[in-house]
Order: sequence, then C-alpha cells, then structure tokens
Amino acid sequence: MNWEFEVIRKKEDLIKDTQSFLQIESVLDEEGRKEGKPFGEKVNEALQYILKKGEDEGFTVKNVDGYAGHIEYGRGEDIVGVLCHVDVVPAGDGWTSPPFSADIRENKIFARGAIDDKGPTMAAFYALKILKDAGLQLSKKIRLIIGTDEESDWRCVEHYFKHEAMPTVGFAPDADFPIIHAEKGIIDAIVSFTYPESEGNTRYSLKHFTSGMRLNMVPDEAIATVTATQEDAEALKVAFEEYLVENKLSGETKETVNGLHFTLKGVSVHAMEPAHGVNAGIHMANFLCKHELDEHGLAFTSQLNALFDQDTRGQKLGIACRDDMSGELTLNVGTIRYTQHEEAKLGFNVRYPVTADGKDVRKGIESIKGATLEKFDDSPPHHVSKDHPLVKTLQRVYEEQTGDPASLMVIGGGTYARSLEAGVAFGPLFPGRPDCAHQKDEYIEIDDLLRATALYAQAMYELAK
Repeated sequence: MNWEFEVIRKKEDLIKDTQSFLQIESVLDEEGRKEGKPFGEKVNEALQYILKKGEDEGFTVKNVDGYAGHIEYGRGEDIVGVLCHVDVVPAGDGWTSPPFSADIRENKIFARGAIDDKGPTMAAFYALKILKDAGLQLSKKIRLIIGTDEESDWRCVEHYFKHEAMPTVGFAPDADFPIIHAEKGIIDAIVSFTYPESEGNTRYSLKHFTSGMRLNMVPDEAIATVTATQEDAEALKVAFEEYLVENKLSGETKETVNGLHFTLKGVSVHAMEPAHGVNAGIHMANFLCKHELDEHGLAFTSQLNALFDQDTRGQKLGIACRDDMSGELTLNVGTIRYTQHEEAKLGFNVRYPVTADGKDVRKGIESIKGATLEKFDDSPPHHVSKDHPLVKTLQRVYEEQTGDPASLMVIGGGTYARSLEAGVAFGPLFPGRPDCAHQKDEYIEIDDLLRATALYAQAMYELAK
C-alpha cells in the first residue's frame, strides 16, 4: 500500500472537512450544559459532526451520553484505540484572522484547534477511511475514541471507560512526532484566601484583579481596578506606563466610575512550558505590590510577587525537582481572582517529572501562607517501555515513511495516551515545527496534515492487521 498516494487522492476532501470541523467553536460551556450535552452546545456540535461523518462512511458509531463517542472499524476481541478530542481552549485575542474561520494562508490552516486536536482528529478519521475504502482485513478492532473535555477535567474519558472496554494498546494524535513514550505528572490545584475586615486609609484601594481563563494556559491578559484620589490616580497612571516600558509590555489605563481600570497584555502558551510565555497576571501583581495598596490588596499581590515572579520551576514554593528522563518540574499560575472583601483564589497547573511524587507538590502548595486548598487533581506520570511492541511498531512505521530516526521523547503535556495502560502520543507536530497550540494564530501545515494522515493509516493497519 502506498499510504502517501492514498492520502493525496483524498486531499481536497480532507482539507475541506478539516476546515468545516474547525469552524465549530467547541469551547467548554459549563453554563450551557444539558442532558446529552454535558459540556455545552458547541462541544456537542463538534462531537456530533465527527460521529455523523463516521455514520455516513458506514463505520460502527456510538455516542456515549454526549461525554464521548467512538468510530470503529474491524473485527476481533482486541481493540486498538486512537484517542482524540474535539474540545479546544478559548481563542483569546490578537488573531490575524477570526480564530474559527479556518482560513488558509501560506499552505496552513489557521484556527483554534488546528493542531490541538481537531486537525489531527480529522487526519485519524481519514486514515481509518483509507483502510476501509481499501477493504483491508484486520484481526482487531480499530476504535477512534472521541473525547470532549480533554482541555479541562477529562470527565469525558472517565465516563466513557465506565461504559466501554479499554483498548489493549493505542496512541493519541495530540502531541509530537516521532513518539512520546512518557508524560510528566499533571496537577491542577486551586487555593483560596479569606481576609478579615480591616480599616485604615491608604493611597490606593484594589477593588478587582482578574487574570487567566484556564489552568493549562499562561494568561495573556490581566485586569485590575484601583480607586484613588485624582492626584494619586495620575501618579499611578504614570507609574503603570513606566512599568510597561521597562518590561517591554503593552497595556492601557482607563478612568471609569469605579476607578482606574488597568489592562496588561502578556503572551499565552501551553502550561507545559510557561517560561515560553509572558504571564500577564504575575506582571500585574508585580506592578501593584510596589504601591501603597490597602492591606488586603497589598498582602495578596505581594504574596504573588514573592512566590511566583520569574519562577516557573517552583523553587520559591519549595517544590522544584528534575530527573534525567523528563527534566524539570514546571509551574503555571493560570488563574487569579480577587474582589475586595471577598474570597480570593489562585489556580495552578504543575507538571512534575516521571520519577517525582505528586504528594510533595501538594505539601508545597499547602504551605502557602493563609491559603486553603480547594482543589487538587493529580494525574500521575505515564510511561511505556521503549521495548514495548507498540513502541517498536510505531518506530518502524515512522522510519519507513519519513526516513528519519524515530527517537523517543518525554513531554510535560498530558494526552489521552495516559488513559491507557499501553498508550503513547504519536504526532501530529513534526520535528522542527514550532508548537503553536494554545497560542493566537494556531495553525497546522497542510503538508503535515497529509503526512500525519499517511502515518496514522499505516500505524493503525500494522497494529490491527
């Protein structure tokens, strides 16, 4: 079978369907959840779209209560799983073209979800279609498992595997090529702070401070509202402009009926390497804590500054660690919420090495002065031996098609591969390509979309033949 040729034959349809898929704004909507649509209307629309494609092609299709679904081909007792997801992180601002327009420029499709993970999901679907259209006989079932809550709490796969069988082996087309055989542990944590009432006059009073939408994204915007006298307000406006210039940042100040409204822009990236971004929330805290705020506002922003300024490794929190296999622990302050006289909250995303223990991270977070731990979700590290038949098969497929060595990798990201006892991540990002997941102007190279489809088709066949 000439896998690349088979993909080229379906190229135009693959591109068109990928664009249509990406045009669905499948961002989690907790408030819009309904029975059969647990993560909102648009996420459900994306799930229904891909399942309907499966039905139209004659595959066996199942929707598991709107939490997830699968598209299946082949026979046999054993199942080869290909774990994808249709939900995407919020788009954010600053896109060259609308984030759900799926515009094509420079032979790239630009859209939120293009590389993470709707583009690769469509590639996997077309790979399965190639096998079916060719009439290839398999001794195992291949099951595309489609999740809907991967970017948040993984409630989709939790529900799915309560009702459906666990694949024997599988891969997730949701990371990098060649092969990711180990993933760091991932912790999502939220802490709250409650301040007693206090009195006293200060130059500035912090009314509101908010930053970030998701724990697994570096916040690209922070907003704060501060009250002051007219004279003091002018001084703070000048100080903010100086801070922006000094730190090569952008932002603005507006005078409103509620006080001075500060907006600071950062750079959003995936939380697995927060040092590649610019955390707008931490910068806002750094600015605010250097001025004569009210007692509680100063305590909150000063603590943020002391614990997290220029530290994405948890050193100041006492949780820094590393190993040779997976490198350093990373720490992202993903959400900041502060309203005067109300409970303040911080949300963290921590990626810890394969050989480390999440309990040590918990101790560090619990040690934050005045903090109450409200949420602590720990997904332990995942590792598949380099000698496992799954790994060996995917290495052979990759090397046959690309001519390049299929080296093994470890990442800080978390993919559905860790849901399986024997699961790895396999593409779609090729070596040397920039990782634009969770960033503005996210895209997938059309040539890479085609190459990945060919690799997935052969990989599925080799694992299930």
